[in-house]
Amino acid sequence: MPGTSFFHQARNNAWSNYRLFGVCKKLPEAELITRRASFSPTILETLNHTLVVDWYFLDALLGGGRGQESIAHAMQFDDIDQLAAVQRDTDARLMAFCAKLDDKAVVREVTLTRPDDVMMRESVSSVLSHLFNHQTHHRGQVHAMLCDVTQLPPQLGEYHLESDAQFRNSDFNLLGWNVAGSSVGMVYRDNHE
Repeated sequence: MPGTSFFHQARNNAWSNYRLFGVCKKLPEAELITRRASFSPTILETLNHTLVVDWYFLDALLGGGRGQESIAHAMQFDDIDQLAAVQRDTDARLMAFCAKLDDKAVVREVTLTRPDDVMMRESVSSVLSHLFNHQTHHRGQVHAMLCDVTQLPPQLGEYHLESDAQFRNSDFNLLGWNVAGSSVGMVYRDNHE
């Protein structure tokens, strides 16, 4: 089922962000803003970039109409705790969107407003695939930058298999997520709704 697959990707995305921010929130400010070799030169800038791009694609998926306005200000947050909270909220919105997808919804087309107001039509599945790839790419950059700071990078690869449950269950409990069944049949229930 395509919708279920995207939900699992959305939950993995949210969990990975939770783990990454858990480490980044322990860093002194100097390490968050130290320039390093990366697309966005600091940990804080990279995390901000990821958030605003999430806003852009989520806006298109939800038909919000903000387009390029969603990404007009790349550095939204100087405070890591505030940035983490907003990313978590954005991840929850993305999970809720994906939880409602069915075979018909994933092929629906949405409009992306690209630079110079060029309008592009893309399927929901293409937008989601791109969004999750974008997130993974930039989380990887932050993960690499964490190798040069006082905190060890978190494990982000233990998610989909039932044998990985021991690595994710405590985080899922802290996030208020329940998991029922095997890794193939995981069901999402947010205890905060």
